[in-house]
Amino acid sequence: MTTSPKHLYFNDFARSVISTLPIRQKTRSTYISAFTRHIEPALGSKTLQEVSRADIHRIIAPLSPQLAATTLAVLKTLYREGIAGEIISSSPAHGVSGPRIFVSPRKFLTWEELSVLEFGKYTAHIRFLALHGLRWGEAVALTADDVRDGRIYVSRSIHGQTKSMAGVRMVPLIGKYTQIPKSPKTLRKVLEPHGVTIHSLRHSFAYLLKQQGVHVTTAQRLLGHSDPRVTLAIYTQVLDSEIDDVGRLMNSVISP
Repeated sequence: MTTSPKHLYFNDFARSVISTLPIRQKTRSTYISAFTRHIEPALGSKTLQEVSRADIHRIIAPLSPQLAATTLAVLKTLYREGIAGEIISSSPAHGVSGPRIFVSPRKFLTWEELSVLEFGKYTAHIRFLALHGLRWGEAVALTADDVRDGRIYVSRSIHGQTKSMAGVRMVPLIGKYTQIPKSPKTLRKVLEPHGVTIHSLRHSFAYLLKQQGVHVTTAQRLLGHSDPRVTLAIYTQVLDSEIDDVGRLMNSVISP
């Protein structure tokens, strides 16, 4: 016996949709987590038509901004699929906005700092990441075959696929290829005293590109960002020393 759309429970529909969405496995895991932790407990016994805009606001209200944005994205995706399949005619999530996400500037080390700092037996690994801008998962997945002709060919990550299609890219090989430790814990431990993370090394790379005058669109490709605004946010990050440099430059103009 087939359940009519009118009596299709939200949970049954959601699980079916999430399992068949054309998304990457890592994204699917994120969707499943948001659904089971925050959506299912609230909407479990409701039908698709019974869910209201107020229900959605109640779900996302107590969540952190990032988690609220993810949960809302799952809800909007589910109702989009319901409309596309002509199961429902409208979405209670339409027009609902999550809380604004504020991203504070990430601290990073410049190449001038990284080139003189010592990280014990992991110094070469940290400098390799800072000079190539690879995500840790991408660097771990590299093999000797991926490093040839003066380039590094990135086509996968430790999770299988790269974070997005933009992650499939080539970057110039600077220096020597160094195989990255299989566990990120070792690198985190030596970076922590300096107040930075493994991901901060991508910002070190981006800032180095900026220093050398590399255009932001080229930097976007080298970093594997699908959204140029992400790259631009790093490019527009200004160090205090740069402000002093501008002061000296301007003073030289008015007082030659």
